Amino acid sequence: MRIAVVGTRGIPARYGGFETFAEEISRRLVLRGHEVRVYTRQSFSSKTYLGVDLCYLPAIRHKYLETLSHAFLSTLHLLVRRMDVALYCNAANAVFTWMPRFTGMPVALNVDGLERKRKKWNRLARDWYLLSERLSTMFPSAIVTDAEAIRGYYSETYNANSTMISYGAEVEDVPPGDAIRNLNLTPGRYFLYVSRLEPENNALLVRESFERLSEPDIKLALIGDAPYAPEYVTQVRDTRDPRVVIPGAIYGAGYAELQSNCFAYIHATEVGGTHPALIEAMGRGALVLYLENRENAEVAQGVGLPFTQTNLQEVMRSALAMSEAKRDEYRRLARKRVLERYSWEAVTDAYEKLLGELCSARG
Repeated sequence: MRIAVVGTRGIPARYGGFETFAEEISRRLVLRGHEVRVYTRQSFSSKTYLGVDLCYLPAIRHKYLETLSHAFLSTLHLLVRRMDVALYCNAANAVFTWMPRFTGMPVALNVDGLERKRKKWNRLARDWYLLSERLSTMFPSAIVTDAEAIRGYYSETYNANSTMISYGAEVEDVPPGDAIRNLNLTPGRYFLYVSRLEPENNALLVRESFERLSEPDIKLALIGDAPYAPEYVTQVRDTRDPRVVIPGAIYGAGYAELQSNCFAYIHATEVGGTHPALIEAMGRGALVLYLENRENAEVAQGVGLPFTQTNLQEVMRSALAMSEAKRDEYRRLARKRVLERYSWEAVTDAYEKLLGELCSARG
């Protein structure tokens, strides 16, 4: 198959979950003999990455227009440089999926979570995402949801069937190295938070809860940034606690190293389906503390420690007081769940099957 991936920032993954997803499945699809083109907003000197064709197109650098402008240009390019099937990411891009379908190209759309619930969006953007949910049930050939909670929402709200395919992760151990040394961290003696620093991801809640702990020999590493939330980022960074480290975004090997060697990983995201950072932390053996909602519980219930908006400090303190044997048991169960549910190979199998079926149905 010749497969186009539209709607992410592109690869190599340097931003968020969709970019990690695009990199992991596209490189695996190439290894299986398929031709994959990923549309990217970042220009690179090479036109390929891990065997994947990169197609750079510009975008309007604006909070509300960047995703849509790039997806529109990518769609126009795709209509001229056709592929057998297209995989679009982000429900906001549903409005464009009728165009390749009109020309006979099947389209799968990964709708992600309920983006309209994110606090960063104004009323117009939330209304657009609500409209996009409806368009997602009308324009693409198939809908992909990444969590049972999101699949249930589309079924109950729109009476729309979707294919549930989760994100993936690796089970691996990464030894301490430069990332930990450069941040002056001690392996096993820091809480780790990794996310875009946006209000619905609750970085400020995490920082303030940690600062109320009295333990002097443990730190908090807040990893991430956000291009369109400068006021909130400033709030998050406004600390005088020397135990809090906020270096910005870290990707690749450094990110994996930090997850593998933390005391505990704090997942505080309110909105979305299956979050890659959560299952990646589980696969790397982190003790996981997760904000309790349907989507996060679907991933981590029984293998991590849940918290609410009001009791994170108490849960952090409980994790510190817990026996090492109990913490190790949580870590073992978390890795076991990743092996059973979230293998990237299994995720790629599912997408290969779905896209192949769409191509066959067209023929």
